Amino acid sequence: MIQGTERRLALPLQASIPLAAAAGAILDAGFPDRSWWILAPVGVTLMFVALLGRGPWAGLLVGMVAGSSFWMIHISWLTLYLGPVPWLALAGLESIFFGLSLAMIGIVLRVGPRVWPGVAGRLFVVPMVVAGLWTAREAISAVWPYGGFAWGRVALSQSESPFNGLVAWVGMSGLSFLLVWLSALVVQLLREVDVDAPVRAGIAVGAIAVLLVIPAFPVIQSGTTRLAAVQGASDAGLFAQYSPGQILADHTSATLPLIGQKVDFVVWPENGSDIDPLRSPVAARVLDYLSREMGVPIITGTITARGDRFYNSSLLWKNGEGAVDIYDKVHPVPFAEYMPDRAFWRPFAPELIDLISRDYAIGTRDNVFDINGIIAGIAICFDIADDQLVHEMIDDKAQIILAQTNNADFGHTDESVQQLAIARLRAIEAGRTVVNISTVGTSAIIGPDGRTIDRLPTWTPGAMVQEVPLSTVVTPAMAAGRGVEWLVAGLGLAGLALCILHAHPVNARRGVRPPVNALRTRRNRVRSR
Repeated sequence: MIQGTERRLALPLQASIPLAAAAGAILDAGFPDRSWWILAPVGVTLMFVALLGRGPWAGLLVGMVAGSSFWMIHISWLTLYLGPVPWLALAGLESIFFGLSLAMIGIVLRVGPRVWPGVAGRLFVVPMVVAGLWTAREAISAVWPYGGFAWGRVALSQSESPFNGLVAWVGMSGLSFLLVWLSALVVQLLREVDVDAPVRAGIAVGAIAVLLVIPAFPVIQSGTTRLAAVQGASDAGLFAQYSPGQILADHTSATLPLIGQKVDFVVWPENGSDIDPLRSPVAARVLDYLSREMGVPIITGTITARGDRFYNSSLLWKNGEGAVDIYDKVHPVPFAEYMPDRAFWRPFAPELIDLISRDYAIGTRDNVFDINGIIAGIAICFDIADDQLVHEMIDDKAQIILAQTNNADFGHTDESVQQLAIARLRAIEAGRTVVNISTVGTSAIIGPDGRTIDRLPTWTPGAMVQEVPLSTVVTPAMAAGRGVEWLVAGLGLAGLALCILHAHPVNARRGVRPPVNALRTRRNRVRSR
């Protein structure tokens, strides 16, 4: 009966391929800038439909097509200054991950209903295994290779959806798991023949309702701080033309009107000063002046050097004391801020590889500042997408998160709003105010509930001056750490192993190839006749 249902829903391969391509584009439409969040699970559902009836190799092909469609649209902002080669390389790598995971998911969709033949198994266990495999792929690609690329996770499409509150309970990976589980459940309900249609519809609606009625995690405010976040509107991009000190001057100009306002600290973005005040007395005097006139510390991003090593750093600067604390970026971006295995990659695109003439070292300092008693977590650019770094700052008692970034390389593309979506979910997940401050935008202050407290127009100089909540609460997602991710990924991999063993039981027990065994069975049937 299950096999009949599979045959009825399975599409010819020539139909599955364009469906997979369309599904990738639909999934991307769920993310910013469009932010049609409901389309993200729709895109995932269509991918699973395209997989029905497929073997591993056909599943790999379907997955590669879906992944290529999604990634080539989703990170098209890479082409703005760097051209098509890095874009195609990164999209291609992520598409390989996508293809391998969907090939494995295809096995589960095909064999799982026989491994777990009851209605409960088909409708709930199979979707859980499918969602676990999807989440495992997201988890692996977020950390490997070269530190990974934690972009494009299904959870990140839901920053402004009714599901966003779930991230405080289960974290980023847990939210991805739940959304993909819903998609797989819908597919299994469409395949089911032992349950009446009204009941199947009720199960789908009920599952969605259960997730929607889970209350937001209560964030207890431990105090407030009044801060100023400054956007200098400086074109600090890789290929930008500017005179030395121009970016420092832009942020100084945007800060001067704030003199006289009562704030606890001022925060500038990543690369807020293009001259290192640790090595330049002129830049140091500028920061001393601003800190003295404002009467508060200034947190600014700059490039520092110690010996022959360069770092993408954030400085906590106080008048007369200089940099009283430094955070060096722990997760510099490969192929952008440093070139891994330069000798290997250079022959493929020597002109592009040579553009990265200076490799930033990996930081080893903790990512929190004590700003006159306020503990602030510091995230530089893509740090905000790194689960581990966020957990570490919360473990170190951070009461607020300062996410400093430089989006000038990406112009007016979707990159900056995709990054803001990550910051918004981090605010909810950690139960902290997040100050996402950029050289050019998108700059915004996000409250612990995901609400936008303030925002600046892009590519316009200005400042956000706001009193914002502080908190020391530990959400369930922060308490669990990476445990949810390991749990659901392990569930998916264990379920896949059972499906593989069930698909080849004779091969697993005796080492006999299924085609030979099938041939013997056919001969015995002929003889018995």
